[in-house]
Amino acid sequence: MRTPYYIGLEEARNVLAEIGIELNERQIKRAAQPDAYGRRKLPFFIDPIDRKLKIERGALVDIYRKAQIDAENNCKDW
Repeated sequence: MRTPYYIGLEEARNVLAEIGIELNERQIKRAAQPDAYGRRKLPFFIDPIDRKLKIERGALVDIYRKAQIDAENNCKDW
C-alpha cells in the first residue's frame, strides 16, 4: 500500500502536466469547485488545518489512467 501524498491545486496542475494533460489555472479550479449538488469533478477536499483544497496525488493520476482505459475500451476501432 502506498503512503498518501496530498497536493494542492497548483501541484495537481503540475502532476497532470507531467502525464501530458495541460490545464490552465481556471480549468483546475473549475474541477475543484462543487456543483449544485455539492459534488466536485475531482475528489478535492478542504484540508482541516490550512483550509486549502487538497487531493491525494495517486488518486488524481489513477482517475486519469482509468479514464484513458475506459476510452480505449469504448473505442470501436481500437
